Amino acid sequence: MKVLLIKDVKSLGKAGEVKEVKDGYGKNFLVGKGFAKPATPEILAEHEAEQKRLAAEEAAEIAKLKEMAVKLDKAEIIITKKMGENGHLFGAVTKDEIADALVKQHSIEIDKKHITDKTAIKSVGEHTLDLKLGHGIHATLHVDVQGE
Repeated sequence: MKVLLIKDVKSLGKAGEVKEVKDGYGKNFLVGKGFAKPATPEILAEHEAEQKRLAAEEAAEIAKLKEMAVKLDKAEIIITKKMGENGHLFGAVTKDEIADALVKQHSIEIDKKHITDKTAIKSVGEHTLDLKLGHGIHATLHVDVQGE
């Protein structure tokens, strides 16, 4: 019996593969437990259509992220924070503040988790941040911190 694996099955294969198995194992265990479906032409055609749809969605998402990366590379945001008499900021510029400023100044919405700066911004001046947008796409954002 041929089955289309829905989930990864140890020692058999990964999800999406078509495997030849014994009838009892296929019907009673794989199909019965929801690990596979019988590999009929209809199910195989449905699976192929689903894979094409997912690939098209991923391609559209990658194109959108590349477009956003180009916008972010050109963008510069200005953040004003309170500054002490010695020229240092009170606290650091947070990822939330950067994301909020990006929305307010350029109408670009990103998740704060995409900001991957390892060191906190604690000084006045220009800083460059690296943003991981997903699917291996990176962007740089220029942040100008000004004291008040």
